[in-house]
Amino acid sequence: MSRAEQPSRRAVLTAAVAAAVAGGAGPAAADQGADTPAPAEAPARTVDNRAWTTYADWRSGTAEGTRAVAGTRPGLVIAKPGGAIDYTDPHTGRTARWEYATWTSPVHRLAVPATEAIASWNAHTPDGTWLQIELRGTYSDGTATPWYVMGRWAAGDLDIRRTSVDDQSDGRSSIWTDTFAIDDPAGGLRLTSYQLRLTLYRKPGTKLTPKVWRVGAMGSDVPDRFTVPASTPGLARELIVPRYSQEIHIGQYPEYDNGGEAWCSPTSSQMIIEYWGGSLTPEQLEWVDPAFADPQVCHAARFTFDYQYEGCGNWPFNAAYAATFEDLRGVVTRLGSLTDLEKLIAAGIPAITSQSFLKEELTGAGYGTAGHLMTVIGFTPDGDVIANDPNSPSNEAVRRVYKRREWENIWLRTKRYNAAGKVVSGTGGVCYLYFPAFATPRQRAALAAVGVL
Repeated sequence: MSRAEQPSRRAVLTAAVAAAVAGGAGPAAADQGADTPAPAEAPARTVDNRAWTTYADWRSGTAEGTRAVAGTRPGLVIAKPGGAIDYTDPHTGRTARWEYATWTSPVHRLAVPATEAIASWNAHTPDGTWLQIELRGTYSDGTATPWYVMGRWAAGDLDIRRTSVDDQSDGRSSIWTDTFAIDDPAGGLRLTSYQLRLTLYRKPGTKLTPKVWRVGAMGSDVPDRFTVPASTPGLARELIVPRYSQEIHIGQYPEYDNGGEAWCSPTSSQMIIEYWGGSLTPEQLEWVDPAFADPQVCHAARFTFDYQYEGCGNWPFNAAYAATFEDLRGVVTRLGSLTDLEKLIAAGIPAITSQSFLKEELTGAGYGTAGHLMTVIGFTPDGDVIANDPNSPSNEAVRRVYKRREWENIWLRTKRYNAAGKVVSGTGGVCYLYFPAFATPRQRAALAAVGVL
């Protein structure tokens, strides 16, 4: 299974949840509705996705040394550097000189004033290049956030170490690894709009450049809840997705989050990458010990690893890794129901979901976890969830069937009780979606139906 959530990820949300329920219902409330459907009202949309992907999008921003490039897959590149800086890598101590150019998006006004926001990007960064993404927003009282660093990223790890940035806060909002979060959502403060800023870096005196194909963010305001309404089964279909176990990699490459025991995220990512036809060359895998099975899983762990978080579970880093494979896009979002997942499965799009639960809350899992990623690949005729669960003893054992009602609750809730009876956070429907850059009309319709364009 994955490692327990580290303090830097959503610690503030746990504190806010605890404050919200202080003096309220005790642990018994966690079981309320676990098997009893809540009133079946159509929930309001709680997520806003905006992405810049087209030539017109890239032309719409403010460029300082960057330029938009047209073609079948438009993007953003360095045209003429706007300056140079010395960057000291906090994880290696090395200082190097880098030329840079920037692009700042237009202001996006959120249709859903948000308590959280998560950025995603898809880019090619050849050796000798990297990028930084930042977010600046406006609060519902009209004041502004600072520019927050949402990630410093390169596809490789020879020039810089990809990293999140801790200790970013203005006393009203904070960055928790990969997530912007309002510190006190119960107080009513929300993020109402934002801009993104890309800074593209390259070695001085070269013509190298990153190319960014997609950048965007998901803002959300998911209501606090221990249970969610039950959905009605509507699809029976199973996608044929490769099966990989993280457990067969226990002890391998401990420098990447202590080895395979914590590799649920990259293992899940690799399953879907290969489902879409992504593959690695022997040259790319030659660094892996030939005695290890499924070397591509080791590769995914290395190249999703966040050196600040000290783990492979940085959500946008996984999506960015998937998009390094030809003609793939990767997005982090939230979905509102299993019905949303059914729409995607019907169009042939599997999803990676993030959930946390006690052992007794998910029949057949055989474990509990403070944070774990699985790949949803289908639904049975009864509506139960078919998942490739990387926390399995072998590749053959990865396919699991989990009860629909249990699954949707542990995935979609935002509050839960841990084994000690303490209120902690749930992920509120977080998932990664990887899909073709040139999606079919049916795939595009499914993605649009769940708010991803």
